[in-house]
Amino acid sequence: MPNIKTVRCHHIDEDITTITLDTISLDPPASDEVQIAIKACAVNFPDILMIQGKYQKKPPLPFAPGGEAAGDVVAIGTQVQSVAVGDKVVIGGYFGGFAEATNVSAKAVRPMPRAMSYAEAASYQTAYMTAWVGLTRRGHLQPGENLLVHGATGGIGMAAVDLGKYLGANVIATGGRDDKLQVVKERGADHVINYTMENGEIGGFRDEVKALTGGRGVDVIFDPVGGGAFDESMRCINVDGRLLTLGFTSGRWPQAAVNLILIKQLSVIGVRAGEYGRTYPEKGRENSDAVYNLANTGKIKPYICKAFPLEDAVAALQMLESRNVIGKCVVTMNGYTGTN
Repeated sequence: MPNIKTVRCHHIDEDITTITLDTISLDPPASDEVQIAIKACAVNFPDILMIQGKYQKKPPLPFAPGGEAAGDVVAIGTQVQSVAVGDKVVIGGYFGGFAEATNVSAKAVRPMPRAMSYAEAASYQTAYMTAWVGLTRRGHLQPGENLLVHGATGGIGMAAVDLGKYLGANVIATGGRDDKLQVVKERGADHVINYTMENGEIGGFRDEVKALTGGRGVDVIFDPVGGGAFDESMRCINVDGRLLTLGFTSGRWPQAAVNLILIKQLSVIGVRAGEYGRTYPEKGRENSDAVYNLANTGKIKPYICKAFPLEDAVAALQMLESRNVIGKCVVTMNGYTGTN
C-alpha cells in the first residue's frame, strides 16, 4: 500500500484553516475500481461548505475536500475493462480530490478531453454542464438572442459566457470588479457591466442593458447571484423572456414580482443540472456527451487564474472564500504545476 499526501478535514469548523496535510496509506483498488494519480483538483464552494458542515452532503470524517479532478490511471481492479493503466481521465464526485491518489469506481471516470490540460480538465465538468443545461435545456437560447449573465467572473458564469457565444448569442456579462470583468471581455463577452452600486449593493444595470438591446431588454438571463441581480433583472428582460435562477451567491433569496411576470409574459425557470440528469437519464447522457465533445475539440475551455500545490490547499480555499478567484483555481500534485 503506497503512502500518499492528502489534505483532510478532521472536524467540522467554520474556520477552513483547520484542515491538515496528512500522510496516509492507500489500499489497492477494489475489483471494480481504478486508482488514479491525481494531477489537478478544482476548488469549488461546496468544498468550503462541507468543511463548515453547511453542504447537503455530509462526508464521513476525516475526508479530503475536492470533487472534480484529473489525473492518470496507475492501477485497475480485476474486473475493470473500460479503463487501462496510463489513461488520462477526469473524475467527478463530492469529495476526495485533495490527494495525491485515490480509488474510485471505474464507472465514475471519463477520458480526459484531448484539447485540455489537467488543470482545465479538472475544472470544466460541473461549470459547463450547469451552463449547458441552463442555456439549452431550460432557457432554449437561440442564435441572435440577447443573453445577460450575472456573476460572469466566476467559474459557472464564465462557462455561461463561453457557451452563450458558442450558441450564437449577444452576451452581456456582469460582475462586481472591473479587473475581473476585463478578463471576461477578453474571453469574448460582447459587453461587460459592473453591477456594484456606490452603496455596495447589486443593481443599477437596467438602463445600460436596455440601451445595449435597443430598449427591448434581454431574452435570457442566467442568474446564479439572486438578490439585487434578480430584482433588477425583472426590469430589463424582454417580453417572453426566460429568467434562469441557479442560486443565491449574493446571500439573499429574491421574491419574484408576479405583476411583472404577468405584464411581460416572462418565465422564471429553476436550473439544477444534476437533478435534470437524474430526472431525465437519457437527456442527461446527451448533455454529458455534448459538453464532453465541446471540451474534447477545444470549443470550450475554462479559465484557470491560479494553481496551488497541495501543501497550499488552505490558501486556495481562502482565495475562493474571499472572492478573489477569476474563473477557477486548482490544487496540483504529483509534480504537476498547472501549466500544461
